[in-house]
Amino acid sequence: MALQSPFFNNNNKRDATDAYNLRGTNPNAAAAAGTVAPAATSAATTPASSTPVAVSAKEGEAKLTVGPNIKLKGVEITDCDTLVVEGSVEATMDSRMIQISERGSFKGSAEIDIAEIRGEFDGTLTVRQKLVIYSTGKVTGRIRYGKVVIEEGGQLSGEIEFGATASSSTAAKTAAAAPLQRVHG
Repeated sequence: MALQSPFFNNNNKRDATDAYNLRGTNPNAAAAAGTVAPAATSAATTPASSTPVAVSAKEGEAKLTVGPNIKLKGVEITDCDTLVVEGSVEATMDSRMIQISERGSFKGSAEIDIAEIRGEFDGTLTVRQKLVIYSTGKVTGRIRYGKVVIEEGGQLSGEIEFGATASSSTAAKTAAAAPLQRVHG
């Protein structure tokens, strides 16, 4: 029997939405969504209905990716486990991890556990655990960190403090404020 098109069947919009959401996960997913002719539905639904929908890399992880050529401006990002910046972000955030790609840029304020910078960060950055600046990375502004690793070629400048909870009176206005590890790679 012929398959019914979910795009032209206005009488059953739920089935069309389910077929769209399940596309690419399983060849039998369309059958599980009820887009097969009625005679074939009962035979195809039973085995495919237990097929799980695709899950992100880590189940339960809240991950936000700002893709290339995307600009996100004037927001507050909260309850995000990982922020991946491939475009441009102007925001305030409190997160577990930030990853800025080579073409990515972040401007604003961020309090995070781990930062991996391959692009640009400008603003106030508090890294509770570890700040990693790769050879293409550039970090400027007011930076506080627990540990820092700067790959050869990486740039760090501004008001830099060791210790994520250090007071501003101990700030050093230099690009090399505390012990740095050099990574070759």
